[in-house]
Amino acid sequence: MTTLSTEPHAPSLADLDFSPYVDEDGCLPKHYSKVVGIYAIFDQTKCLQFVGYSRDVTMSLKQHLVRCPELCGWIKVQTIERPKRAILEAIETAWIEENGNRPPGNDTDTERWTQPINIKRQMTPDEQALYTAATSDVGQTKILKKVALRVESDIKATLKDRGVKESFQFDPKLKAQGLLNIRPVK
Repeated sequence: MTTLSTEPHAPSLADLDFSPYVDEDGCLPKHYSKVVGIYAIFDQTKCLQFVGYSRDVTMSLKQHLVRCPELCGWIKVQTIERPKRAILEAIETAWIEENGNRPPGNDTDTERWTQPINIKRQMTPDEQALYTAATSDVGQTKILKKVALRVESDIKATLKDRGVKESFQFDPKLKAQGLLNIRPVK
């Protein structure tokens, strides 16, 4: 359920209703597309994993789903009509404090939740050997692109197994750098 706020005082996290991360049709909530808000992500057991804010909540939720599919079970969202960074940061801090401890995505696992996927960390030993043996930047880039396609395929298979029917397009320029990040579908 969308809760619209124009004031700096948002409801507590406990006052917001849980919504499924992915609905019964396999879709993320579209009504947060291009909407500014703050959101809390919970795993399947409703344990808080990450609190963040965005100018496009749906796009951010897609990024998190691709990066941490097994940890995205439920969400709570507070939209903001006239956003100010200070207000969003204050709500984020309040929700984390209300939780009693920092969720992993805002503590030890921040990079996983907020940065593109570094595919070099997911290379098999054979892929690492090929990458190291490549004698040119062009050769290494080709290997990175192949690994990126494999990791992307694995991610899409995981999401399909979960029943997700959303479309995800990964930025091709980042693949050549050994990174995976989705871009908005046009």
